[in-house]
Amino acid sequence: MSDTPRLPGLTLAEANQLVDTVHAVGAERGYSPLAVAVVDVTGEVLVLKRADGGTPVTSRVAVAKARTALRMLKPSGEVALPDEVAGAVQHLYSGDFVARAGGVPIVQDGLVVGAAGASGAQSAEDEAAVRAAIEQLQA
Repeated sequence: MSDTPRLPGLTLAEANQLVDTVHAVGAERGYSPLAVAVVDVTGEVLVLKRADGGTPVTSRVAVAKARTALRMLKPSGEVALPDEVAGAVQHLYSGDFVARAGGVPIVQDGLVVGAAGASGAQSAEDEAAVRAAIEQLQA
């Protein structure tokens, strides 16, 4: 056992389980290949996996959706900002801010402990797969 402190939040095993479940849900529902990212409470990537056949850009978008959900403390698709404000926020985060459905904060005991994001299908499908996986993780 290491004496190194650990941030509160998801374990690597939980993050991997979440990503694998999002991929399984997407495949079961017939979605296009998904990239799925899970970030810790600091916004750093714990796990990022892109399904076979997924386009490379989806990986970056999945991370951006997860970070957006984490930073805004709500699903990325619920972020409603005027265009000029959204543009300023995108600039502030070097383009790593996507106000489209697909990113969802992960809450445990009333605290946000990370977030997950998916990209590759329609935005609503991305989010549906992430929500289903989070529900399974928390059950």
